[in-house]
Amino acid sequence: MALPPGFIEELRARIRLSDVVGRRVKLIRRGREHTGLCPFHNEKTPSFTVSDDKGFYYCFGCGAKGDAIDFEMKLGGFDFRETVERLAGEVGLTVPAEDPDAKRKAERREGLVDVVEEACRWFESRLGTDEAAPARDYLVRRGFGPESWGRFRFGYAPDRRDVLIRTFEQRGIALDRLVESGLARRREDRSAFDYFRGRLIIPIADRRGRIIAFGGRVLGDGEPKYLNSPDTPLFEKGRVLYGWPVAREAARKAGTVLVVEGYLDVAALVQAGRPHAVAPLGTALTEHQIEELWRMAPEPVLCLDGDAAGIRAARRAAERALPLLKPGHSLRFVRLPGGHDPDSLIRAEGVGAFDRAVASPQPMIDLLWQAALEGHATDTPERLAALEADLMAQADTIRDPLIRDLYRRDFRDRVWQLRRARRGGGGPAAPGRPGFQRPQGERRGGKPRPGQLNDDPTPIAAPALGQGNEGQSARREAALLAAVLLHPQLLEVAEDEVAALPVATPELDILRAAIVDTHASESGLDSETLQDHLRLRGFSDLVDRLTAAENAGRVPFAGPGAAFDRVLAGWRNVLAVHRHAQLVDELKAAEQELVESMTEEALQRFVALKKLVDDNERGLAAFDQSDGFDL
Repeated sequence: MALPPGFIEELRARIRLSDVVGRRVKLIRRGREHTGLCPFHNEKTPSFTVSDDKGFYYCFGCGAKGDAIDFEMKLGGFDFRETVERLAGEVGLTVPAEDPDAKRKAERREGLVDVVEEACRWFESRLGTDEAAPARDYLVRRGFGPESWGRFRFGYAPDRRDVLIRTFEQRGIALDRLVESGLARRREDRSAFDYFRGRLIIPIADRRGRIIAFGGRVLGDGEPKYLNSPDTPLFEKGRVLYGWPVAREAARKAGTVLVVEGYLDVAALVQAGRPHAVAPLGTALTEHQIEELWRMAPEPVLCLDGDAAGIRAARRAAERALPLLKPGHSLRFVRLPGGHDPDSLIRAEGVGAFDRAVASPQPMIDLLWQAALEGHATDTPERLAALEADLMAQADTIRDPLIRDLYRRDFRDRVWQLRRARRGGGGPAAPGRPGFQRPQGERRGGKPRPGQLNDDPTPIAAPALGQGNEGQSARREAALLAAVLLHPQLLEVAEDEVAALPVATPELDILRAAIVDTHASESGLDSETLQDHLRLRGFSDLVDRLTAAENAGRVPFAGPGAAFDRVLAGWRNVLAVHRHAQLVDELKAAEQELVESMTEEALQRFVALKKLVDDNERGLAAFDQSDGFDL
């Protein structure tokens, strides 16, 4: 809902930012500013600065920045409107309605909150009656004794047609209000009946802890087993998470949020001292719910039941989340052992068993990969191609270009590993092995005899190492590939890293793919044999340039006689610097995007990349660069 021009400016003018931040961060005054430990990342030395004059905070450690509204939205877990309302109330401002009609709707919603709260109290009072004995027995069997009933505000809906309607009419609450709030339904003949009958009642709260709806669990036989309130002006099932008023603060302290399937799973975890848990309301996670989860923690952990239905729900959630992924934000998954749900696992084996089960959650990309493998055979090139095509189609749904590219690379690497495993070290004979013949006229080393044509079908030019005009990035790419050509043992210990090597120079990337493909067919390659294979594939000129003495000498760690441990260490140092340079470029682009758009998404992308760059710089500081290669 849009707010009148100038209102937000007035709100910011009245708010003292240090007061808002100071509720969550211990601040120390430094001149006209305040400093403290950043709440957005772990640090020991304060790098978080708050300026009341500018109305802005900034962290020099992770790049987080914003105003009081941004701060409360990120750490409080509220949306924009709710945050504005809370802050406005603190400084005595009334948030204006957009128009008279909107104001009337807002007032009507507030009135419905009162009706639903009164219904909650009435359901609670019914839990102690004789007819509610089955509900009480059920709660005790599930591990919820009488001392916990008030904590979760459990209740009971009598198994009678219209007892709630008649009770509330006596209190002056009209039937229309009960219908609008989801407590009653009308038939076609205009007669009415209570929506919940003969069920254990579990209240559902909004972010602020106000009861806005109910879940009803059938006692004995009957369908559906769980019944939620219908959508109302207060309640949209796809936008609400059960347990979030408690979980928001608990998730911030725990650093994560657990997503389980049922209301009582959440209650069991809260009772067991794990309050950072929420549940969707009987359906697969929606886009809105995923965004709400990310307000609480960047990588929510889905602890879905270990049965087939739970596995399907996990995969649906992953597919729903794919387009929404952004730097630092994803989902992780846990399959509970023995077909348990969290509640049954805790009752059977204790909360320690649950903690162990969720200690190592599965990344989302691994879940998607497993699902793809179960749906495809991989025993022929065509079937492998179908697998890769489906994976690429999934990756292409990701809107963030950085994450989309990384998913595509990862999926391709995994398919390549499958292909290599399928070939099992077979393939064409290698130079120096039975069955290999060099092309007529070619000498050992790949050079044609004088007076004869070079056999290479596709001459490829490449930058020579050490020239000053090809750029640092191309020099690092050439150095990395030259080291592999001179020391193919690198392929035995760093095969995945070579396969995923980020190479921007087209000619060098083609060579990289050829090296990887050759190694997939031939294990135990020495330098000469690998180069022979590549020359046969049309890379003579490029291989000669990279391995020429004047070029190889410019990569001291990879000289022909260098010890392999020195080669491997130097190669990984150059790779780390190369990847870091790419991240720095991405960070610069993200910073420019943030300056131009100042959106929450741009800010999150900048912060995530800034953290990666800073972490890398700390690691690079320990590198031994005494080999002299100009990184």
